[in-house]
Amino acid sequence: MTKPKVLISDALSPAAVQIFKDRGVEVDFQPNLGKDKDKLAEIIGNYDGLAIRSATKATAKIIEKATKLKVIGRAGIGVDNVEIPAATAKGIIVMNTPFGNSITTAEHAITLMLALAREIPQADASTQAGKWEKNRFMGVEITAKTLGVIGCGNIGSIVADRALGLRMKVIAFDPFLSPERAKDIGVEKVELDDLLKRADFITLHTPLTEKTRNVIDAAAIAKMKKGVRIVNCARGGLVDEQALVDALNSKHVAGAAFDVFVEEPATTNVLFGHPNVICTPHLGASTTEAQENVALQVAEQMSDYLLSGAISNAVNFPSITAEEAPKLKPFIELAEKLGSFAGQLTESGILKTTITYEGHVAEMKIKAITSAVLSGLLRPMLGEVNVVSAPVVAKERGMVVDEVVRAAQSDYESLITVTVATERQERSVSGTVYADGKPRLVDIKGIRVDAEFGKSMIYVTNEDKPGFIGAFASLLGDAKINIATFHLGRVKQGGDAIALVEVDGAVPAELLAKVQSLPQVKQAKALTF
Repeated sequence: MTKPKVLISDALSPAAVQIFKDRGVEVDFQPNLGKDKDKLAEIIGNYDGLAIRSATKATAKIIEKATKLKVIGRAGIGVDNVEIPAATAKGIIVMNTPFGNSITTAEHAITLMLALAREIPQADASTQAGKWEKNRFMGVEITAKTLGVIGCGNIGSIVADRALGLRMKVIAFDPFLSPERAKDIGVEKVELDDLLKRADFITLHTPLTEKTRNVIDAAAIAKMKKGVRIVNCARGGLVDEQALVDALNSKHVAGAAFDVFVEEPATTNVLFGHPNVICTPHLGASTTEAQENVALQVAEQMSDYLLSGAISNAVNFPSITAEEAPKLKPFIELAEKLGSFAGQLTESGILKTTITYEGHVAEMKIKAITSAVLSGLLRPMLGEVNVVSAPVVAKERGMVVDEVVRAAQSDYESLITVTVATERQERSVSGTVYADGKPRLVDIKGIRVDAEFGKSMIYVTNEDKPGFIGAFASLLGDAKINIATFHLGRVKQGGDAIALVEVDGAVPAELLAKVQSLPQVKQAKALTF
């Protein structure tokens, strides 16, 4: 049997090269090749695997030339330098190493917090300039102070652990953190407003999504204690940088330490030059150990796949065989959309998710479908979640996931029901796949519907009273929003009802607010699929 052959086109650790060799994989180590697109395109057709960091751009053009390529492995979390749709269409697995940088990033956040508390960079610059300004730099202790952690996943929980070791009190806001998990890691789970009011230090560890963009804005800062200090080692865009500068100037915020910025490389920024700000150039993952860890991890993962077919941390497909893929594909799409539907409506912590499979789908490899449900469910809040990493992320947050398999008990050949239990309520949504292969919504909270998933939709729960439909449609018309499809359902006359409307284009926030203000409306949400 011919040995699989891997090209390493970026600077990876020599230990990673040795792992490939020890496992029986032929390896071609060309660490500077990634910068030469033409040369890479010329030779990529000779390889079964491509191991990269960030310098290599695996474009559609490169992938088109990769006639033998089976796997692309990225040593690191980001895969924005890989054109994933092109790789998927060609049957190429794309892997990353999502957890290799966690400790390093967490330690950087703690380091910045300590430096901020004692004004270390400013004191260093002053002292090395020949000054002796001992009375100028009056810091604060962190012992017994309250640290607010926004986003308590893998990195956030490590930060919390280190802070507890420093004798801080830790409170955390994370809709996906269960009370049991919070207790296990020693933090108090709180709502965001409570965190903002109580925290002496605030550190962010959440992905950048539409829900988290500018989570710290002028309004949020106004709720904070005077003298709060803010650390961001997660993503640029989580904090409104101008609002932060204004708060620093007014001394409402005592200091800030940022490793990430809205625009990077950040050669200019409104935060730069402020005397109470510490800035570093996105160093969260920049330690020898982190670089070594991700390199070793990607070598192990790629070797496993090429030699045995095992898939770990794939970002574009679950671990299923080529024979199973055509049958599973439409149900995976359905599952992800059902999860997304539930996830976009969920605003409090998820305690339990139950996925019920009935009929023909119950005979398939449901683990892959369950992963798709969790991926859709978690992505609206967490962003970087895929069908492989979703179960790990759910487990991290203490979410209970149950799978129920039943023989055909419904009116459909196959039926998937996703039930999400939160701290406040329980919500179910069901769907099926028709003969045309398209996923359909057939039941929402026990109310029958028959709707395709549109790209942009408005979901409304309301009281079944005369005048609602006319008023709702008038608001859409006044906003010049075109209706593509309109689906209605109700429990009984005069009882609870729903409206699910597919519209052309995005739904403006001001329109949604007007819909929410209608007297019959209980909830109105804009959904995207």
